Amino acid sequence: MKGRYQYFIIIVMAVCFTACKKTNTQGRLIPDDAAIALQVDGKSLLSKLSWNEIKENQLFQAMYSDSSLKATIKKLLDDPEKAGIDIHNDLLFFTKKDSSGGYVAIEGSVKDAALLKTFNAGITNNGSENESDGVHYISHAPLCAGWNNEKFVYVIDAPALKELDAMSRRMMKDSLDAGRPMPRDISATCKAVFALKESNSLAQDEKFTKLMKQPGDVRGWINSEALSGATVGMAAMVNLDKLYKGNITTFAANFDNGKISINAHSYAGEDLSKLYKKYGGGKLNEDMLKRIPGKEIVAMVALNFKPEGIKEFLKLLNLDGLLNIGLTSIGFTMDDFIKANKGDIAIGLSDLQLKTDTSSNYIHRDNELPVTSKMKPDFNFVFAASIGDKDAFNKLINAGKKLGGKFENEKSSPVAYNSNGNYFVLSNSKENAEKYLAGANNSNDFISKISGQAFGGFLNIQTAMKPFVNEVSKDSLDKAMYDVNLKMWDNILWKGGDIEDGAITQTVEINLLDKTTNSLKQMNLFTSKLADLYKEKKKKEDMMAMNDTDKPGNFTDSTLYPPAPSKEK
Repeated sequence: MKGRYQYFIIIVMAVCFTACKKTNTQGRLIPDDAAIALQVDGKSLLSKLSWNEIKENQLFQAMYSDSSLKATIKKLLDDPEKAGIDIHNDLLFFTKKDSSGGYVAIEGSVKDAALLKTFNAGITNNGSENESDGVHYISHAPLCAGWNNEKFVYVIDAPALKELDAMSRRMMKDSLDAGRPMPRDISATCKAVFALKESNSLAQDEKFTKLMKQPGDVRGWINSEALSGATVGMAAMVNLDKLYKGNITTFAANFDNGKISINAHSYAGEDLSKLYKKYGGGKLNEDMLKRIPGKEIVAMVALNFKPEGIKEFLKLLNLDGLLNIGLTSIGFTMDDFIKANKGDIAIGLSDLQLKTDTSSNYIHRDNELPVTSKMKPDFNFVFAASIGDKDAFNKLINAGKKLGGKFENEKSSPVAYNSNGNYFVLSNSKENAEKYLAGANNSNDFISKISGQAFGGFLNIQTAMKPFVNEVSKDSLDKAMYDVNLKMWDNILWKGGDIEDGAITQTVEINLLDKTTNSLKQMNLFTSKLADLYKEKKKKEDMMAMNDTDKPGNFTDSTLYPPAPSKEK
């Protein structure tokens, strides 16, 4: 009996150790300073979309039929497992920036080492081979393939990543010399990935481990500090590095039935984390959302925040003094702004339609050709904010009048504003401003779905697309592309603001019209249809271009702009 209890205790301890484990296997060959990392769950994705279905996609077939495609690559496309790759296991990608620019790596599991060796020899044009510590390498710049009996790594040189930092320095005029990256020893880089110490990898990063435990078909990691590079010039003077130092964003995407679900966590540096914990938003003001006027809401964004946090945020960036000088010149201070706002903002767009725009008619330079009319979007728009201190808010309104010149609440003005002591509203019509303050009580379903969060948003793709049906119907292929999109997309819902284990959480739902089929399968069919239609459209445009070039006098200035009739008698 005593022995049984001992076994029981051992099992419990093993389970607890596994559950509490702060390491992971996926990040073992990914440097801890990788800028971007992506993990694809091959088993999960292939259960939702088979390789044969992928091969039926028009984009895939167009790539496969390319005459310049190597036979080795075609073999991979036919069946990756015949190239020695286990596609039912994890596939990982990462990007790392360094002094030579940067590189991209692809990692995965080996199905058959002998087949993989043959494949690697083909894609590297029988490059230089060597072996080190049981790992085989074949390299031919800019690519090196490394593998053993379990794992493979492909490293591809990406010197252009260096130019991103050089370009940003030029834009800030702090450096005239971009600096050319040194040539990379691609084989040495690949060996360094295989020789990476676990302590220097993402395998021991708790945030990455947490990400790997989240349910997801695809998981992503973005290190803003590693991606941005060093802070220079004016950016360093105003502490802009505080925005991305220690900033990590992770996400897990699931291709569910009828929707693509994305769960994200945003980690900030110590200073920003303290600010958000102290001044982070509470809950959205549902009353403000229900007041948005209109029969059909196209888009909406809402936010709840503590105004005092804005001042502390500006102090953190060393911008508070400079901004106060600018605000004082127009009649108010940062303290006035904080007192004026209660911390609720709602923006809404509704009732989108197309109307004739006579103000943008095309007029020939000699006024000889007939005038053609164009269509322009017409919609209702409101911006609303909750009022804290009325006197302080009046200072903001007066400053707005001063900056905007004629900012009158009249019919001739392009905008109208009003307030009732609780809310301030700005709209593109006086009628909508008054409707908002009167309380439209618009009880849309999306309001309850984002309720209780600090920020949220909604986009009705159907309502946004339908007004354009007459315009796209002028061309049969444009109409066909439009129909494919209209039958695919429903809406997008975004919400978040809670703090979980030191991270700000947020979720995004991309909802599709077909609620019964998994979204990965739908995306595969969608891209295939669009690719087929685009191919037809390109063929049609090429035919029209050929017909036009056969006509004399085309593409000349005299054709595009005929000379005015001579006035000489």
